[in-house]
Amino acid sequence: MSRANASRRVPSSAPTARARWIPGATPPWAAATPASGPWGFSGSCSPTPSSDGWSSGMWPAAPSSSVWRSLTASAWSPDLRTSRWPPAWLSGGPGPFPGVIDLFGGAGGLIEFRAGLLASRGFAVLALAFFAYDDLPRTLTQLDLEYFEEAAELLLRHPKVRGPGLGVIGVSKGAEVALAMASFLPQVVATVWINGTAFLHGNPLVYKDLRIPPIPYYTERVIFTEMGALDNSAIFADPRDPAYGASAIPAEKVRGKVLFVVGEADRSFNSKLFAELAMARMPPESCRLLSYPGAGHLIEPPCSPLCSISSIRGTPRPVVWGGEAQPHAKAQEHSWQEIIRFLELHLGPAATMKL
Repeated sequence: MSRANASRRVPSSAPTARARWIPGATPPWAAATPASGPWGFSGSCSPTPSSDGWSSGMWPAAPSSSVWRSLTASAWSPDLRTSRWPPAWLSGGPGPFPGVIDLFGGAGGLIEFRAGLLASRGFAVLALAFFAYDDLPRTLTQLDLEYFEEAAELLLRHPKVRGPGLGVIGVSKGAEVALAMASFLPQVVATVWINGTAFLHGNPLVYKDLRIPPIPYYTERVIFTEMGALDNSAIFADPRDPAYGASAIPAEKVRGKVLFVVGEADRSFNSKLFAELAMARMPPESCRLLSYPGAGHLIEPPCSPLCSISSIRGTPRPVVWGGEAQPHAKAQEHSWQEIIRFLELHLGPAATMKL
């Protein structure tokens, strides 16, 4: 497969919709064929735009694998599954496996593709929604850390999850939550922060008697691109302003390790600045920064198409995420390998099967 053909966009009936794998269908990564680096992506989809900004598409059937069968067959014990807690993703085999909580951002809802792929690498993964899913609030008004603490305790009680600590991976708003979890919850020993912030924004964080106030969004500063999309990079106030000190996530309280992953072409906000501000509060040996020139906001697993602009739930127009095709693809390939190594280093070795 030539690089030119391998890097073609997955066709979509809506130019700003992101392709979404439907649980139970053959996932796109099961058919991926990276011929020369991370650009390979075989097959296409016929998506249908939905109100949350994603496209739901069935990828063409791919050769079945024992790994994929083990993933689709494994879930929570029935007595642990509720509408709030979706099934965990488990590798095949007896376990126990290192546990990871997977968080996404402002789109809300339940997003599981990364959890499934992490499970194929030997982790037990809970893809955790925190708003706009089943009985959860439809909009995000505050971050109640006790909810995330309950999820961590539930995951660690699973008979196939190896404790005593677990990992958390989050992107965007999910990275903000992940850093807060690492700062307050002793169960969290390894955190992967992807293009997030180091301050509360828009919504307060509450935990028992603690309340961290948010920095407000200055939506009047939004920029409209030539195609009418929203560039939100200017709506964030300068977090270095002393007036916002009370909104900082207390990263100095992190007891585990944190891997910061930054796309320097992020058009959502200045992720590198936020990573550096968080790291300045932490001992140098407890954190590491991976910073990628040309990579945008949505750094996802290898073979994921670059999504530099897409619709998102709750916004009137598509949102710009940034990124250039080849450097973004290289960042996804390199960061994914580093993320797996980081989690294995601090949670213990995972199973050997690799999808």
